[in-house]
Amino acid sequence: MNAQPLPSRKFIRKTALADSEYDTNFQKLDRDVIAAVSSPEADAVTPLMSKIYLRLLQAPDECRESERVLRFTGETREGKWVKAWDQLCRHLKVSSETANKALTWMHDEGIIGYSAFKNGVGIRIFLNRAVSSIATRQASGGKKILAFSPASAGERAASESETAFKDSYAVSDSSDSDKNPRAPKNGADTKPDDKTDPEPTPTPDQQDRSTPPQREAGRLKYVPGQPVAITVDEIIERLKGELEPCVNKAATRAAEQTAAREMARTREWFETRALPKAVRVAQHETYDLLRKHGSVDERARRARADLQVGRADSDSYAPHVAHKLSPEEIRETAETCVALLETQGKSIGVTLSEISSEGGGWLLPEDAPRVREATQTLLRERSERR
Repeated sequence: MNAQPLPSRKFIRKTALADSEYDTNFQKLDRDVIAAVSSPEADAVTPLMSKIYLRLLQAPDECRESERVLRFTGETREGKWVKAWDQLCRHLKVSSETANKALTWMHDEGIIGYSAFKNGVGIRIFLNRAVSSIATRQASGGKKILAFSPASAGERAASESETAFKDSYAVSDSSDSDKNPRAPKNGADTKPDDKTDPEPTPTPDQQDRSTPPQREAGRLKYVPGQPVAITVDEIIERLKGELEPCVNKAATRAAEQTAAREMARTREWFETRALPKAVRVAQHETYDLLRKHGSVDERARRARADLQVGRADSDSYAPHVAHKLSPEEIRETAETCVALLETQGKSIGVTLSEISSEGGGWLLPEDAPRVREATQTLLRERSERR
């Protein structure tokens, strides 16, 4: 059989302590509280009243706000948040109804104090004390002053009839042979070898004429008795070190704001002025190109500009005669179709039908496929460039 370790004993059959032992790991219990939670009135509310109170006393450290104040704020259990009341019921090991009845009765009797609020404050339980368990210390009658010997009255310690103590007859220690206990017979040393003359204390006038304070590694070295002077260069360096970061930061912020304003102003100018003007110029060039090929009646446009609509002579305008187009004219006609497509959104087929000789224009039917092919070539070239 395998040997099994003996289980550690939790209790010992012992009622008295040895001289080297003392009590520890104890919990205070008021006699009046024990009588109250084990009374018939408490049993009528719930037979578990005394267990509930003992379990309150044994609350874990994380639920203790102070020595006799408990606080339950909720906990995370199995990935879910448990409210403070459910945490309290779990600790008391009773149902919610039983815990409510027991805590309400103990709160009404004054055994505990109960406080519960919203907004994450949680539940506080105060373990009150019995009045008979509190005693008051008697105030002391004042501090006791110990007696001490009186000070000397200034009288002589020796008798007037005794001879003064002149010298000691004790044998001197050999270890003191290197010391000179007595002064020389010819008087005290006027100038010992191991001493130097003390420097005279400078007068205020001499202090004013003293040398300036010394400097070590760019910093002033304080010399007692000498005024501390700070140069203008040092003040400038200090101010530069303090102000330069702030000035740089402010300048960077101002530059960013100025650039943002300029970009917004440039964009507004481009959208309100430059782009409309570019569109007008493109339209003007397109109409000039159409006018060159006879698609626009120059005489009629000039008459409208001069407020002479309908007054132009029909004989003054010679319509463009339809003829077979040269490669250069095919290219120009294709550019006209592309311009109308980009500016007015007019499709190539509509433009070709308008300038066709069958509809009164100048483009022969056999030239229409050539113009369409040239137009498609121009569109492909422009899309590749983009």
